[in-house]
Amino acid sequence: MNEDLEDVDIKRIAELLHTNEQRITGLFKRRTLHRTPAGHLILDRSVSQIEGGTAIFPWEKYEVVWGFPKIHRAMMLQPALLSHFTTERVAVEEKMNGYNTRVATINNRIVALTRGGHICPYTTEKAESLLPEKIFTDHPEWVLCGEMVGPDNPYVPKETYGIESLQFFLFDIREKKTGKPLTIRERRENAEKYGMQTTKLFGIYPLGVACKKIKEIIQMLGTSGREGVVIKDPEMQDPPLKYTSSQSNCNDLKYAFTYYHDYARSFFYSRVMREAFQSVEWKEGPAEIEARSAQLGENILKPMIQSIKKVQSGERLVENVKIRVKSIQTAEKFKKHLRTLGIDATFNKPVKIKDEYLIEIQKINQRTTDKTESILHGHTHS
Repeated sequence: MNEDLEDVDIKRIAELLHTNEQRITGLFKRRTLHRTPAGHLILDRSVSQIEGGTAIFPWEKYEVVWGFPKIHRAMMLQPALLSHFTTERVAVEEKMNGYNTRVATINNRIVALTRGGHICPYTTEKAESLLPEKIFTDHPEWVLCGEMVGPDNPYVPKETYGIESLQFFLFDIREKKTGKPLTIRERRENAEKYGMQTTKLFGIYPLGVACKKIKEIIQMLGTSGREGVVIKDPEMQDPPLKYTSSQSNCNDLKYAFTYYHDYARSFFYSRVMREAFQSVEWKEGPAEIEARSAQLGENILKPMIQSIKKVQSGERLVENVKIRVKSIQTAEKFKKHLRTLGIDATFNKPVKIKDEYLIEIQKINQRTTDKTESILHGHTHS
């Protein structure tokens, strides 16, 4: 018998996910729904109307935090806006470059979930200090969805935003039991009420002029190295769309081709497509296409060359990140969390700064290192 089925109430889980017991049993048997080392259950991928990353907590009482819905990307912006939205106006908010987290209370305990549904001990500690406890006391039925942004970020460290350590930016509030979102107005009013930072709202525009406004915003964001925008129905009835700057696409490619054997294939095609469609929609001339092509090529070839030279000189390819924690125990839990995610990392000795510990981490990209060494020693590549 599947050990994940032991001591769980299949009927209760089916009720929480608005499905039948047979389907839940099947998900367990296929390991699509399984138990984590933390003791809760996660759904690895989307199934019918159930989002991947949905987390079920079979603790004192059964609770669910629905997975965050996948946001589709507009490729040709104007046609996408007109075909996607049924509303007459759209809200345009900044898409910040950090990592997505959902924060909720489970049996009166704050937990912060990764996109995949795992409890991140580092993010949980940060959420406890960055978010007002009163919002959870007043609204235990809410899930706060936000972006963790800043340099002390073990997943996507960014200096772009002028943040000293790490900050939570709210971009959604959803009901725990249903996954239903609050409207933009309701979410922003509550952010102000409870003193939370929220993603920047550039404006709410008539659908007919939104494309022009978004292009201007994207060009402005790109020049400062920021990622892009999320376009939303103000009432949150239609699902959002996202649209990113050329600079963001190229930064992603630079990262992917630094660790080319780990990420390049999955990153490459979609981002080159974005560049091509954006160039066509923006009616770029020969000089602009030449500049875009040069930027794209540099962010593919240069980081790859640098990585090969590093391995050639005997270096291992690592990603240098850091965390800042109040408790060394949190760092130990985070180390185990990375192992659960299959990430090999070395933690340096903690450095005490005031009432916190700064810990530098080297995330080891062994596959790219090994593949590069193999080719440098004469092995062929299929």
